[in-house]
Amino acid sequence: MGSLSKQEQVECREKAEYANVNWDELGFALTKTDYMYVMNFTEEEQKFFNGTLTRFGNIEMCPSSGILNYGQGLFEGLKAYRKEDEGILLFRPQENALRMKMGADRMCMPSPTVDQFMDAVKKTVLANKRWVPPYGRGSLYVRPLLMATGRNLGVKPSSDYTFLVYASPVGNYHKGDLNLMVEDNVHRAIPGGTGGIKAVTNYSPVYKPLTEAKAKGFSDLLFLDALTGSNIEEGSACNIFILKGNVISTPTTHGTILPGITRKSIMEIASDFGYQVEERAIPIKEVFDAEEVFCTGTAMVVKSVASITYQGKRIGYKLGAETLAQKLHATLTGIQTGLIEDKLGWTMLID
Repeated sequence: MGSLSKQEQVECREKAEYANVNWDELGFALTKTDYMYVMNFTEEEQKFFNGTLTRFGNIEMCPSSGILNYGQGLFEGLKAYRKEDEGILLFRPQENALRMKMGADRMCMPSPTVDQFMDAVKKTVLANKRWVPPYGRGSLYVRPLLMATGRNLGVKPSSDYTFLVYASPVGNYHKGDLNLMVEDNVHRAIPGGTGGIKAVTNYSPVYKPLTEAKAKGFSDLLFLDALTGSNIEEGSACNIFILKGNVISTPTTHGTILPGITRKSIMEIASDFGYQVEERAIPIKEVFDAEEVFCTGTAMVVKSVASITYQGKRIGYKLGAETLAQKLHATLTGIQTGLIEDKLGWTMLID
């Protein structure tokens, strides 16, 4: 991988045209863009240094690297949005940087500083500017990775690490109604584990039950807590909320649930709407008394749950334009795309 020449950097900045993409057909899948950002940490330097933009492509690493052998790695996910006037906004990138630092501490890894993280994200987005979808037709999903890339045969933290940021234009994460099945045999996270951070090892263990659920026609799983097996926690890649009257409830993030940035934002918006928002343990039985259920996440933003099925019992929920979920979605995406004034300082205009 070679770094960009000065001429390439100028050309990148000057590119204002859009890539040849059918924006209306975007799903949530990788579309190869032009550039990615790479920065390394070595045992000798003891810091991340010399970050560079390179052409998007494959990377090389030793077969004994910590990420490949022991799963010592983290990732983040955030989005860049196109405004009506063609400006580009990032949504709360500092929160992602801080969450990566928290996760790195748990995984015994060094992490980029907040400034290094933000600089890498901004450079990656601007280098791939032509891949940011037109206003209202998707977003550019940005994926920062922190990986143990040092040679390691024994079970111990790596000596060398790589921080890499790439991006892809995306559309909807879930198309169609969101129908959840409660998973009561496999647990996504356990107390004392890594459920509260974005460790790479959190996700593949749910592939088997998720694949089985999708084969039965469900969209996703809703996991229960490992300690009692009676309280809801989250989906395979999203947080969950239930609405009853004027009260919105969501499970407490006590180490087994990811503190989602969209989750945090929706809680603040809902409070501003006049709802009572509470974090607490939510028994599965309460889900069947809810008036409305919705999920949040960077990928799906905010999406109403059409139904939840538990031990053969299915309950449906309110859908459509009049739901709170739709109101929250419209408000959040309005802020993210500059349509609604950002009074909270959540967005960052980059150029």
